[in-house]
Amino acid sequence: MSRQEAVEQYTKALKQGRKCYKDCVLHGSYPYLQILDEILSNAATAGQVELGVIEIPTEQITGTKTRGRDRAFSADFMPLMDTDTEFATKWIALCQAHLGDEGIRDPIRCYEYLGRFYVQEGNKRVSVLKSYQAPSIPAYVIRVVPVWSQEPEILAYYEFMHSYQITGLYQVYFSRTGSFAKLQKALGYAPDHVWTAEERRVFSSEFAFFQQSFYSLGGASLPITAADALLVWLKVYPFTFLKSAPTSELTKTLRAVWTDIRGLAQNDPISIHTETQEQKEDGLFGRLFKVKPFGHLNVAFISEHFPQESDWARAHTIGREYLEAVLDERVTIQVFDGVHPGREADEAIETAIACGAEVIFATTPPLIGACRKAAALHPNVCILNCSVSMPYSGVRTYYSRIYEGKFITGAIAGIMSRDGRIGYVASNPIFGVPASINAFALGAQLTNPHVQITLRWSCVEQDAMNLLVQDGISLISNRDLPTPDRIREPWGLCQTQNGAFRSLVSPYWHWGNVYVRLVRSILDGNWDTLDSRQGKAVNYWWGMHSRAIDILLGDDLPTGVKQLAGILRQGVVDGSILPFQRPIRDQSGALRNDGNQWLSPEEILHMDWLCDCVQGTIPTYEELLPMSQSIVRLQGVYRDKLPPEKEDPIL
Repeated sequence: MSRQEAVEQYTKALKQGRKCYKDCVLHGSYPYLQILDEILSNAATAGQVELGVIEIPTEQITGTKTRGRDRAFSADFMPLMDTDTEFATKWIALCQAHLGDEGIRDPIRCYEYLGRFYVQEGNKRVSVLKSYQAPSIPAYVIRVVPVWSQEPEILAYYEFMHSYQITGLYQVYFSRTGSFAKLQKALGYAPDHVWTAEERRVFSSEFAFFQQSFYSLGGASLPITAADALLVWLKVYPFTFLKSAPTSELTKTLRAVWTDIRGLAQNDPISIHTETQEQKEDGLFGRLFKVKPFGHLNVAFISEHFPQESDWARAHTIGREYLEAVLDERVTIQVFDGVHPGREADEAIETAIACGAEVIFATTPPLIGACRKAAALHPNVCILNCSVSMPYSGVRTYYSRIYEGKFITGAIAGIMSRDGRIGYVASNPIFGVPASINAFALGAQLTNPHVQITLRWSCVEQDAMNLLVQDGISLISNRDLPTPDRIREPWGLCQTQNGAFRSLVSPYWHWGNVYVRLVRSILDGNWDTLDSRQGKAVNYWWGMHSRAIDILLGDDLPTGVKQLAGILRQGVVDGSILPFQRPIRDQSGALRNDGNQWLSPEEILHMDWLCDCVQGTIPTYEELLPMSQSIVRLQGVYRDKLPPEKEDPIL
């Protein structure tokens, strides 16, 4: 390289540095390099570890160790000094060396703190290499270890220190705990597999291409790492795709999941809709963003089970038949029953879309993986999965607030109980189930202040209901009715009489109303996209007001009790009665609500605690029967704390 070319490179870098400086000033951020000594002056550290000479990613070099030449550089390490300064002369000489016969061979010396590097010796070398967008640079690194704490950033960093021992790469840095184990699974490695030199080389090479596409789409402006984004991408595409796809195709696939990546950058990536679409369309936004209505829709239903084998599948089949009856000629229906998650589900959805499906309903949570892939490949198809709390903006989820019905059955149980002892059989520790237990308990306390709820789990014991009977409990809340026509005892709130069960009342699901309202919202042009535009996933969580659920009263229930049930039902429907707006203490005695506030839908959905009148605990994953572990991995209240397993359907 000639000196003139080096001077031109400096001029280009200087222009970039001054632009960065002005942008930082304009947006109120610090325009110079960060200084580690100043950062550490207010931080507690646990010591230092010398890592020796390693290759470090240049994008993670963000500052200097001490104050000195820090103001000679902008925040992006580009120069700020005029071309006639001594500083510029040395920078230009290094630039010539960089592209000369020998190159820049001497490693820089730097300190690493929380995944970012601060240069002690070699600031200009870093600046030159950054100006050429060099992906890495050799450096002698001293790691400064922060004191352990429960702060999310510290927890993520301690997990990184463990993962670094396995990968030997600084590029594999996540902003959220639990992510590295998911990466190991996605790459086909065992959780404790130590990467070989070849595996490090291959990953680094392919990941560099991914980073390039990530930053070209604006990834640098998001508060997440490129590794975070890779994990989202790997939920749809295999890592081997990086080896063969051209940059343009990779960018196209990354753009397909970009809304999910943006959602990951938000503290609250899920928008819970507790009202039906018809109720939300009024107002300025509803009028501005209302799109052209459809005259006809092709709708496909993907079910994991056959209706003759599963009450859950049968309930959704009845809901689908109700949709056909109500909307008649405005819909064409495709049905795919008995579809296993994985490749079979992928193929079923692709077949449905090839046959013209514009709307896909997948009726069980394990099908979410296939839904995610289809949403990325077919962004113009409306894809919905029957589940809750799935942070994927390409797939909308729908479920029902069954806890509202549980609150009413609890109130009836409190009246009907003679000794104040009531049993409750819960299904699985998944989102919404603790809310149902607590709503039932609060309903029982409403009519019987001294009631005690004995909790057992069908996911732990094969015959939880009979075990409650053996404990001398005669009034038990069993599983709900799947549909109002499936009358078979024992269902709902049951009373034992001479060894037999008599059902008193039960909530039930009305999937037909859910499907009619969702499809009608699309037909009418009310498929609201505001939340997904902001990178949020949409979760429809409807209750009695939307007629997504209701209660069925037994014929021989006392008249006065029926009247009370009607009053409570109307109060829940019109919003004058909120099950959780009252003083509530949990089992530890902690005050969860002082009675003067209402719990948000997010707080209710993600409850992982039980009321003080409940005797029993939420079972751990290890206590679950094998048949329950898969659904808990997908929808469990502690799913994010579970390490991934090879058979997990999604990351």
